[in-house]
Amino acid sequence: MKIAISSDHGGFELKGVICDYLTKKGHTVTDLGTNSPESCDYADYAEKCAHAVTSGEAELGILVCGTGIGISIAANKIKGIRCALCYSPETAALAKEHNNANIIAFGGRTMSEQSVLASIDAYLNTEFAGGRHQRRIDKIAALEQR
Repeated sequence: MKIAISSDHGGFELKGVICDYLTKKGHTVTDLGTNSPESCDYADYAEKCAHAVTSGEAELGILVCGTGIGISIAANKIKGIRCALCYSPETAALAKEHNNANIIAFGGRTMSEQSVLASIDAYLNTEFAGGRHQRRIDKIAALEQR
């Protein structure tokens, strides 16, 4: 799978762990920055990852900031993005199964590496359920037109 990943300074360290993990599992990972722990703005990196997903350059995006909150809010401003802040393997699986999230977000300062990696696995091993959930996603897309 082609996966784009980006973070701000608060997620820089965890982003590296995720990149290594996914690469070892055979995924193609595009690291869109940040490339240091120097202070930067999460919105810039959310936008880069979101555009990689909406353009088809990546099938999935992963974002990391200090809490995952700001970067997920920013990503959801991009048309076509459904970014879910995942705080457990269960929420990651449901983000895929019910919401067909195309970006998942994590908190580099609030989550353990073990929990994040387990959440990524749960997301990747879950299929979108479709059905009534597709109807709801269609309504979200309609909101973008208003």
